[in-house]
Amino acid sequence: MLEIKNLHANVGGKEILKGLTLTVKDGEVAAIMGPNGSGKSTLSYVVAGREGYEVTQGEVLLNGESILDMPPDERAAKGLFLAFQYPVEIPGVNTMTFLKAAMNAQRKHRGEKELPTPEFMKIVREAQGKLGVAQDMLRRALNVGFSGGEKKRMEVLQMSLLDPKLAILDETDSGLDIDALRVVADGVNALRGTDRGFLVITHYQRLLEYIKPDTVHVMASGRIVKTGGPELAHELEARGYKEFIGQAA
Repeated sequence: MLEIKNLHANVGGKEILKGLTLTVKDGEVAAIMGPNGSGKSTLSYVVAGREGYEVTQGEVLLNGESILDMPPDERAAKGLFLAFQYPVEIPGVNTMTFLKAAMNAQRKHRGEKELPTPEFMKIVREAQGKLGVAQDMLRRALNVGFSGGEKKRMEVLQMSLLDPKLAILDETDSGLDIDALRVVADGVNALRGTDRGFLVITHYQRLLEYIKPDTVHVMASGRIVKTGGPELAHELEARGYKEFIGQAA
């Protein structure tokens, strides 16, 4: 699914990722935990192809294919989805127009015909009902005036509609209350399957009570410094990251 090998990356001339190696298998939910400044969000942006992040060494393979030279839209068409920590507002772009354009772009890449409007509406309404996305949200400009929880629900709706092969959740629990967190987690859990992988980036163990990981990785100073099972998240919650910061230094 996802293979990252000896990845080095700079932001603004400063090296943030320092030889990171990581694998996410088909059907796996892998969690990355680590202190602030360890490079977790940088990793997600590098994999997604965000501008301003310079890869100086290493490889990123999605289903065996290198994606580092692909623009972000091509990576998305290959089945990559990134849920941001802080979803952006896009004034003037209607949410339904955005969703239809995104879905049809994916279909075009796969050589499929565009969705006719009635079929598109049916698919959206079915997904919307499952995720608790209010009809009013779909009539507004994308994320404009949405609460933090509403923005995250909208991202999970996008993920459900785009049906990615690999979804990266970059601290998607940030700013959510318990009810919103459960809705988001339920949406993610509904998409779990043998042919889809998840990379869940979080600072706290709380999210992993709702999205049960198969593997937990500890990240510090731009590298993965320890890997274990779900119990590792509980250890981190109890003991903190101090020993790993020292190990990575």
